[in-house]
Amino acid sequence: MEILHHPDAPAAVGPYSQAIVAGGLVFCSGQTPIVPASSRIETTTIEDQTRQVLANLATVLSAQDLSLSHIVKTTVFLKNFADFPRMNAVYAEVFGAHRPARSTVEVSRLPLDALVEIECVAALPDA
Repeated sequence: MEILHHPDAPAAVGPYSQAIVAGGLVFCSGQTPIVPASSRIETTTIEDQTRQVLANLATVLSAQDLSLSHIVKTTVFLKNFADFPRMNAVYAEVFGAHRPARSTVEVSRLPLDALVEIECVAALPDA
């Protein structure tokens, strides 16, 4: 097991790792739309927050020389399921033709009152 940390991704705000490598997979903790440079959420729309979350995931994965195209599964947590169509449009735009498995759930509250959080599992290319 290896702990991954990328200095350009938001720091963990609790006793957990940004990601763990184990068994040929990378397990990324949920990312919120925190902007790493300010350690704050700077956007208010679901579209912009989704873009920031996916950028944060991409940065964490880059610590292992991976990209979003290595993701095999995501879990999306939405503060309001009514935001699903707009989140989904950005998600589809960012992932392009790549279609990882996904679950999406509504939750009552996210850290820092974020509108969206996404966690993922990525596969190492040689696994």
